Amino acid sequence: MEKEISKLISQATKIIVIQAENPDGDSIGSALALEEILGDLGKDVALYCPVQIPKYLRYISGWDRISNDFDTAADLAIIVDTTSKILLSKVLDDAAAANFLQKHPIIVFDHHKTAGDLPFNTLDIIDETAVATGEVILRNLDKFGGRLNPQAAAHLYVAIQSDTLGLTTENVTAATFRLAADLIDSGANPVELEKARRESMKKQPEILEYKGRLLERIDYHLDGRLAVIYIPWEEIAEYSDKYNPTMLVLDEMRQVIGVDVAIGIKTYPDGKLTGKIRANLPLAETIAAYFGGGGHPYAAGFRIYETLENFTPELLSATDKALKELS
Repeated sequence: MEKEISKLISQATKIIVIQAENPDGDSIGSALALEEILGDLGKDVALYCPVQIPKYLRYISGWDRISNDFDTAADLAIIVDTTSKILLSKVLDDAAAANFLQKHPIIVFDHHKTAGDLPFNTLDIIDETAVATGEVILRNLDKFGGRLNPQAAAHLYVAIQSDTLGLTTENVTAATFRLAADLIDSGANPVELEKARRESMKKQPEILEYKGRLLERIDYHLDGRLAVIYIPWEEIAEYSDKYNPTMLVLDEMRQVIGVDVAIGIKTYPDGKLTGKIRANLPLAETIAAYFGGGGHPYAAGFRIYETLENFTPELLSATDKALKELS
């Protein structure tokens, strides 16, 4: 398979790098790193994501080169950070994009345990022991002749930092720190990256006022072990362009004494519900899987079509079951 992947990349003229519709620091960093690495190999690279890049991730240099338009002129596709059909449903709903994926070779770089269910053939480079897709890319550069330039190193550093919550999750080892050190040696600048991230977190006064209202609306369940915030469509429409409402409070919800799981639920006019999960115990991925989603032990997400009335008891049941299975 390694020879086949190397041959596909070598023969390709234009490559489209695809993210899922829940972009995060790992997927963006991985995609932008591939743009640099493949560009240095003489490839024309198009970056695609079916949704807008969230404001809180726009500190990552190059995010604005990621397009919502699927470039069917490519002759090879690379999917980063997912093998999930539901997380690529917007791509599959686009007839031209779906047709492209059926007729062109596709390589996947990923590190998730979630079983793939993509409705097209792929050549997979998946390493469940890696802390991030960025690490998978870094460890496989030599398989297709890739090399790191300083900007690619910075993007992979962001990818690894993002999925390990700043090198603090349980799957981080001494080897992870050595990888981070290698990326710094290759040109990544953690100080400048952190300055950019902090600058992006600054909020307008009205957003801080809105955050206060959100904090007052948090619901606690399961003897205080589960904290939930519901974001209606009207607030998504009003505030999302300035700051992601869920991300305003999710980490603080997780820091409440007694809370093991914090979940932000967004509601949409078409009946869609999306959930972001942050956990203090390694069960976020387990809860998301009940609803067809996935992610990591401490951070995960899902998307379903359901009424809040029916969904809420299902969420409580799934979280309660995950907590009991872990104990």
